[in-house]
Amino acid sequence: MTQPLAHPEHIAVIDVGKTNAKLALVDGQTLNEIAVVTQPNTVLAGPPYPHFDLERHWQFFLEQLKAFHAEYGIDAISITTHGASIVLLDEAGDLATPMLDYEHDGPDGVAEEYNALRPPFSETGSARLPGGLNVGAQIHWLFHQDPAIKDRTAHVITYPQYWGQRLTGRWACDVTSLGCHTDLWNPWTGEASALAEHLGIADKIAPAQKSSDILGPLLPEVSAATGIPPDTPVACGIHDSNASLVPHLRKQQGQFCVVSTGTWVVCLAIGGSARNLDPERDSLVNVNAFGSPVPSARFMGGREFELIRDGSDAVPTDADRDAVHDAGTMLLPAVVDNSGPFAGRNAEWINPPETDGARIYALSLYLALMTHTCLELAGGAGPTIIEGPFARNQDYLAMLSVLRSGGIETASSATGTSVGAAMLLPVKGRTNTAPVQKPSGAALDRLQTYASEWKRCVEG
Repeated sequence: MTQPLAHPEHIAVIDVGKTNAKLALVDGQTLNEIAVVTQPNTVLAGPPYPHFDLERHWQFFLEQLKAFHAEYGIDAISITTHGASIVLLDEAGDLATPMLDYEHDGPDGVAEEYNALRPPFSETGSARLPGGLNVGAQIHWLFHQDPAIKDRTAHVITYPQYWGQRLTGRWACDVTSLGCHTDLWNPWTGEASALAEHLGIADKIAPAQKSSDILGPLLPEVSAATGIPPDTPVACGIHDSNASLVPHLRKQQGQFCVVSTGTWVVCLAIGGSARNLDPERDSLVNVNAFGSPVPSARFMGGREFELIRDGSDAVPTDADRDAVHDAGTMLLPAVVDNSGPFAGRNAEWINPPETDGARIYALSLYLALMTHTCLELAGGAGPTIIEGPFARNQDYLAMLSVLRSGGIETASSATGTSVGAAMLLPVKGRTNTAPVQKPSGAALDRLQTYASEWKRCVEG
């Protein structure tokens, strides 16, 4: 297996989120992002079921890898993707079936049968989730609706390693993706759960590796298509929320929290108790890049932001903020009602906003209050570091700084997942975070009052 360069100068990161697929180029010395290109992660309606357009992404990655290498040079490649995803391949390495969109509700139709197979929360740290959010439920449904898929499947690999396999021809899974509420992993023992045997795939799951392991060099055809030297190392890869955690695991001491924001807001409590979580409230155990359990809780905050924003680009004014507080305008959970700490509840407005700016402001406060709820459920303590787009939302940060006694920091990177994935390779560099100033005086008082009233309404 090829060893990585001592300190690669330019690291290309394949970064596939639920909403967008990206290629980022990260400076291996400063950890700054030199370039980022994206395309939508469009779900194809079918047939045979809603699935991801993997071939379109592959062509995009090849074209952009070629362009990045021509302009900057690429010394290494890393990979990060959203979780709750698996790829089934045949003996030749081709798709045994299209990659199912985890939001498809097909698996719910055989939920009773699946529930009889899945191990308990105490074994896996995986809450029972709707649709295909449990990877085991995806596989069970796929085999149920077309038994020939099981016969065709020779290799079961987690999603980051699908791209690794396209790049290197090597089979693998990574511990962070297996530990992302798949039902297939025991985070306490670092081994497959009993579900693998129950589904008949124990001998098909690719070996679990650490995210920082090197899969191998590039395939000759990939080198030829991109111009990147064939001995360029490719890291095994990592689940995106855990990628956001990597820089901080190497810097922080003691208890701290990382909030990874995107389509999902994932709250990771390092040093929290992973044995007292409530699976009914979307609390679960993730597994970090070093293979250790991490108590977590999450909600679909980015999706909720887009739904309530409804296309508006309004920027709240002080008058909008005053109007929200004066009227007691509040958004109560849950905008996305099939996941998160308030699953099963219907969102409602108390004293609905009268302007777009007021709506965006009340939405920002709602998202901060939901984040705080998740951090409490995960047992989070110490400083809280915000990664991703919400780190640029000043109203969200102000409310969260009032709620979190350990203080708030924002990560300097616009794409925390890409930097974390780059740090799987032996880079030199730094992780920059900036403290968020807590409001004082009247601003502090009214945010505290707002938070107390929101909690009373939610619990009432």
